[in-house]
Amino acid sequence: MDFLTQFAATEEAASGDIMTTLGIHWELLAFQIIAFLILVWALGKFVYPWLMKSVDERQAKIEESVKAAEEAEKKAESAQEDIAKLLKDARVEAKDIVTTAKDEAAAMVADAEGKAKARAEKIVKDAHEQLEKDVIAARKALHNDTIELVALATEKIVGKTVSESVDKKIIAQAVKEQA
Repeated sequence: MDFLTQFAATEEAASGDIMTTLGIHWELLAFQIIAFLILVWALGKFVYPWLMKSVDERQAKIEESVKAAEEAEKKAESAQEDIAKLLKDARVEAKDIVTTAKDEAAAMVADAEGKAKARAEKIVKDAHEQLEKDVIAARKALHNDTIELVALATEKIVGKTVSESVDKKIIAQAVKEQA
């Protein structure tokens, strides 16, 4: 049914003005154009400058943020380079410390070995000296024992005791002749 009324309305419109057919009234159209121009003027005067100011501020903040991000990126790269340099320096220093520690340890070991060797040589020297003293003491004891034995043997052979001083002289002379 709408379909039929549509054709009926178009038949009536064909007989009149095209603006009337479209449903446009000149007075209403003029009022809407004036209202639209007043709206555009009011928006241009009050809203558009404020809106553009907000947009400009936002754009400035965005540009500032971009610059700050670029600076932060540059600082990060610089910091990365500094960190790499510090790590390289630390590795070199650590290597030097390890080398120094090894050298000091080797020197301490060599020093300890030298001290131990010197102490061992001193102990051996003291042992030799003590051995020489013991040998001299043993010779003296053997010499004295030999003199006593010779004196006893002489007394038994001769059958009488001669004075001790005479005994010692005779024995000493006999021992010298034998040696």
